[in-house]
Amino acid sequence: MDTLEIYRQTIQQILTNHASIPYANGDIHNQTIFESQHDSYLLLTIGWQKKRRIHHCLVHTEIIDGKIWIQIDGTEQGIATELINAGVPKEKIVLGFHPPELREYTGFAVR
Repeated sequence: MDTLEIYRQTIQQILTNHASIPYANGDIHNQTIFESQHDSYLLLTIGWQKKRRIHHCLVHTEIIDGKIWIQIDGTEQGIATELINAGVPKEKIVLGFHPPELREYTGFAVR
């Protein structure tokens, strides 16, 4: 299996695991959206908490030029940590939510 396919499967498994975690309050659930043709992967939080509508992107990752870009990450542990634990090298992960000028200090890929 090639590296790109391994990255796709790894991201999908991590996001699927997060989607299975139930919320204790409200009628809220997580939903995954995998758009493999353009290598864009989302984890959305959707539902109602009392009379308040909940709809936001918890995680957005993309595979761009052979690297995993984390565009947003609202998880406690951090998707980057989970990717590393799954065997993805730090130099293949870009923390896209950090400004470009700060990425060089993160220990992850700059772009």
